[in-house]
Amino acid sequence: MKASVIYTSLSLIASALFLLATLGGEYTTVERIGGAVWVFMLSMIILMPLVTSSVKKRSGG
Repeated sequence: MKASVIYTSLSLIASALFLLATLGGEYTTVERIGGAVWVFMLSMIILMPLVTSSVKKRSGG
């Protein structure tokens, strides 16, 4: 449970940073939202095994 909260939060932060980074450019709303969803999905895929194993090591299980 704790690991899922951590990697979901980090993915949401990465997605929000992407949205902030695209505010200055000439991007359409679809490009911004699609990119943010893409960043969120990739962040989840990358962070899920890393954070889960890290939390397990720290908890001793």
